[in-house]
Amino acid sequence: MYYATPVVVVSECLGFSACRYNGDIIHHSLVARLADVARFIPVCPEVAIGLGVPRETVRLVKRGEEKRLVQPASNRDWTEEMKTFAREFLEMIGEVDGFIFKGRSPTCGIKEVKIYHEGDRAMPVEKGMGMFAEQAVRHFPYAVIEEEGRLMNAAIREHFLTKLFSLALFREVKAERSMRALVRFHSEHKYLFMAYSQTGLKQLGRLVANRERLPIEEVLNAYEQGLHALFARAPQRRSHVNVCQHLMGYFKKEMSAKEKQYVLELLAQYRAHQLPLSSVTSVLKSWAIREENEYLLQQRYFAPYPPALMDVRDSGKGRDAV
Repeated sequence: MYYATPVVVVSECLGFSACRYNGDIIHHSLVARLADVARFIPVCPEVAIGLGVPRETVRLVKRGEEKRLVQPASNRDWTEEMKTFAREFLEMIGEVDGFIFKGRSPTCGIKEVKIYHEGDRAMPVEKGMGMFAEQAVRHFPYAVIEEEGRLMNAAIREHFLTKLFSLALFREVKAERSMRALVRFHSEHKYLFMAYSQTGLKQLGRLVANRERLPIEEVLNAYEQGLHALFARAPQRRSHVNVCQHLMGYFKKEMSAKEKQYVLELLAQYRAHQLPLSSVTSVLKSWAIREENEYLLQQRYFAPYPPALMDVRDSGKGRDAV
C-alpha cells in the first residue's frame, strides 16, 4: 500500500542533537522509526534565539494577564525573541502535517507546562502550553501535534499516526486537484472514517458526490474542513466494534456459525480491553484475502500507517487516547 511522506516538525533534542538545557539528547523510539518514512524539520527554539548549551533554564512567568518567557538566573526576558523566531520559522517552513514536541518544555510543551507568578520561584500557579508550541498551534491549527511522552501510550500513538498519514495523503490529493483522486481517497478511507464518525463519513460522502457540480477547489476546501472535524477526537471502542461488524457482513454467507461466533468473541474481548484491535482486524483481513475482496484489501482501516511503525508496547496506563 502506498503511503504519503508526512512533513513533521520535531524538537531537535529528540534524537537530532544534544541541545537540552543540560546538554542531553533524548532518543525516542517512534521518532527513530519515523525517520525512514517521514520528512523531519528539527528545531530547538531556545538555541535558535541565542540560548547556549548547556544553559540556565527558562520558565513561563505570569505578568498580569500576560505570559512571558524568562530566565530566572539573570531575570532576562526572552519573550520577544521567541515570538519573532516562532513567527518567522513557522511562516518559512511551508506545509506541515504534524509536530512532535518535547513535553513540559516552557517553549515546546503542549500540556502541563508550569507557569509561575512573577517574582515567585517556588510554586507554579497554573499549567498551560509552551510559547513556541502555542504559536505553532495558531499557525497550523489542523496539524496533528503531540508530545514525545504521550506518544508512549499506544492509543494516543495510534491516533497520532493515523491522522498524520491521512493528512499527508490528503495533501497530495489537494495538489492533484482531481475529483478522481478525491473519490479514490474517500473510498480507501471509508471504514477508517466510519470508526471516527459515521456522521462525518456521510457528510464527506455528500461532498464527494458533488451533486451541485461545485468547482474542485470548493469541494476540496469543504472536504478538508470536514476531515479535520472528523479527526478531532480518537475513535471509541464501540465504533471499532461497529466497523468490524460491518466488515463481517461481507462474509456472512462464507463464514460458518462457529467462525462468526469466534470473531464475535474476539470483539467482546476487545471491548473489554482484553485484546488489541489488531486481534480482530487481522482475522477479518485474512477473510478478505481468502475471498479476494480487493475493495476491502484497499481499505486503510487495516493499515492506516506503515506497518513498520506498529508497536505493541504501551505506557502501562491502559487508557484510551485523549
